[in-house]
Formats: sequence, structure tokens, C-alpha cells
Amino acid sequence: MTLTRHGTNGSTTAPRTAEPVIQVRGVAKTYPVPGGEFPALSGVDLAVDAGEFTAVVGRSGSGKTTLLNLLAGIDRPTAGEVRVAGTAVHEVRETQLAAWRGRAVGLVFQFFQLLPTLTVAENVMLPMDFRGTVAARRRRPLALELLDRVGIAEHADKVPAGLSGGQQQRAAIARALANDPPVILADEPTGNLDSATAAAVLELFRELARAGKAVVMVTHERDLSGYADRLVTLVDGRVAGDVAVTA
Repeated sequence: MTLTRHGTNGSTTAPRTAEPVIQVRGVAKTYPVPGGEFPALSGVDLAVDAGEFTAVVGRSGSGKTTLLNLLAGIDRPTAGEVRVAGTAVHEVRETQLAAWRGRAVGLVFQFFQLLPTLTVAENVMLPMDFRGTVAARRRRPLALELLDRVGIAEHADKVPAGLSGGQQQRAAIARALANDPPVILADEPTGNLDSATAAAVLELFRELARAGKAVVMVTHERDLSGYADRLVTLVDGRVAGDVAVTA
């Protein structure tokens, strides 16, 4: 069964499936500290559908990045369940996590993390090389298609240092899309960008969600009207709010 969902700005999103792409149930995460244990997350529940752009906000130390790391399989919960794209991530063996991540999740970081000695196109091709699911002859054409999708195809053969910060972030988003993952996870992706460039990146995430991706972004930014569908607020490791974003 599918339901057509209408966004807050009047646009129609991709059909919603009955099963959320992301399901977090009763998740807790504690870290050892000299005085005992620090509860980074406590009893967090969250569900995100395909075609939904969810922004997770909160102060430093609220648990935003911890939550994103659990969704990406970079870290494991102390308790609870994390299911992403049909996989119980908390149960995946360490030796299998990288392969799962390359298939299911596209990661976008604040500092881009593009390899400086490779061209932009080569950076986008890296996940394809790692997964091996795209034929070698198709990798560069696909990289160019993705760079065109994010609006920087003309910079394909430049090294990252030759691009502006906003262009580098677009390249990083293209790289995140290389293996067509159902989930895009972004950690403070606009933190180093000016307001105009940040707005363009947010619009790109909005377009990706409208195309059917489940997009989760952690950010300090709270004015996300016209971009995100939901605003989830974390306070001291707990969900303190989960509201629709109005235009």
C-alpha cells in the first residue's frame, strides 16, 4: 500500500511506503567517562519515510551526531534497535558494515572530506569503485550525470581546491549519491557555507527527498521553512519535539 504525501509547501512528495526507511526504537547510547557513564542518547524513537527530509536540531552535546552515527552504523547503540533500509544495523557484523553502508547510506559531512589529489569526478567515482556494482566503463559517465544533477558538471576535472566551499559540498553530495542509496545522512552540511550557498544546498536536499530519498540532516540551523518536512529537537539525548515544518 502506498500513500501520496503532500509537503507543507504544497508540493507532492514521493509515495510513502507502509514501512519507514529508518526506524529507531528505544535507543540509548552511553559512553564511559572518568566519573562513570555519560548518556548521549536515552530512549530515542524516530521513524523516517522515503521522500521525507527530516532535520535534527539541538545544542552541542544534545546527541545529534551520536544519532547520525548510529544510523550510519559508525557507532552501535547501548540499547534499542536501529533499522535502516530494511537492515537491523545494530546486528550487522563489523566486517560487513562498510559494505552495507556503501549500499544503503550516502554520507555528507561539514568538511566535505573530498580527497585533494583526485579530481571531482574521481571523488564521485570512489564509492562505485569500492562497491563494484557499476561497470567500469559506466563510472565516469555516471559521475558526470550526478555532477550535472547537483549543478557542477563543468568542474568535473578540477581538484577540490579549485572549487568554492559550496561547490565542494555539491560534489560531496554527488559522491553520496554514487551508489543510489535510499538514505542520505548529512552532518552539519551547511556549517561552513554562507547563507545563500547554504540555502542552495538545503534546496538540493529537499529535491532529493522529493525524488524519494529519506534525508536526515543534523544541524544547528532552526529556520528550515520551505526545505525540511520535519524538525526533530534533541535535548540532553532525548526527543523533546517532533513537528512538521511550515512554509
